[in-house]
Amino acid sequence: MSKLVTIYGGSGFVGRHIAQRMAKLGWRVRVAVRRPNEAMHVKPYGTVGQVEPVFCNIRDDASVASVMQGADAVVNCVGILTLSGRNTFDAVQHEGAERIARLAKDAGVATMVQLSALGADSDSDSEYARSKALGEEGVLEHMPEAMILRPSVVFGQDDQFFNRFASMSRMGPVFPLLGGGTKFQPVFVDDVAKAAVKGVLGEASGIYELGGPKVASLREWLVEILDVVYRRRLIANMPFWVGNMIAFGCDMVSKLTLGLWDNSILTRDQVKLLRNDNVVSQGAKSFADLDIEPHDPSTIIPDYLWRFRPTGQFDEIKESAKNLKV
Repeated sequence: MSKLVTIYGGSGFVGRHIAQRMAKLGWRVRVAVRRPNEAMHVKPYGTVGQVEPVFCNIRDDASVASVMQGADAVVNCVGILTLSGRNTFDAVQHEGAERIARLAKDAGVATMVQLSALGADSDSDSEYARSKALGEEGVLEHMPEAMILRPSVVFGQDDQFFNRFASMSRMGPVFPLLGGGTKFQPVFVDDVAKAAVKGVLGEASGIYELGGPKVASLREWLVEILDVVYRRRLIANMPFWVGNMIAFGCDMVSKLTLGLWDNSILTRDQVKLLRNDNVVSQGAKSFADLDIEPHDPSTIIPDYLWRFRPTGQFDEIKESAKNLKV
């Protein structure tokens, strides 16, 4: 019988790429999610019955344990960017990760891969960064041979980085930007999946920091995005104190509405994260140690950001038409 991997959060942005790669290798894939009925898109990744979405609540021991029964490996891709009810940073990214590792050890699971993030720091003033670091510590306490992946911002067709800024570029002639000088090293989603597969197969363990081949400031990335979507905008640098005021207001509205309005604009925790560069540390194990050559964003983002151009797919046709001789 083929081997089985349970991927917690396996229908998400990174998780589904890992699921697809594991299925191609012939593994059975159990995709553990809160809403299996919304994860049916993973089933065609393999043959009939090879990839199966199942219910799991990462905050519950019994639920986590039940979906890893018989698994040869587990991957944890569960993470949140904003708070939602009981799904706090600590509950999901710290306690949830530790719970999976503890139960995996008890179940005799051979390998584990934990998806963390660059900037994970137990001493950080950011709840997000702190919970990611505590989650790593919890995983290594129970599964010392686990692979920990710390990617920079992950990009791809459904990302929340390039897509978000490209969408915002349609809103007016001025683009207010917070943290324009902060450096980022975007990493392609499938490159992260390749790294995770090596961990599942037991070919690598330890902590790896993953970044793409290009490091640039947020302002420089925005300039590249504007060039791809054929838009000219005046980029206005926003002081951090203004960003804090906006984030505080958005957080308060979310809190006063008891979460009915989800703050997807800007949170105070995100403002804290924007104060620090998001790049691979010198001396850290990276893609080079995994024999993976990361993709340059410049070669990929035009393939999916075209829809944010003034006339979408027809922009290139219009440009070509200008060269026609009458």
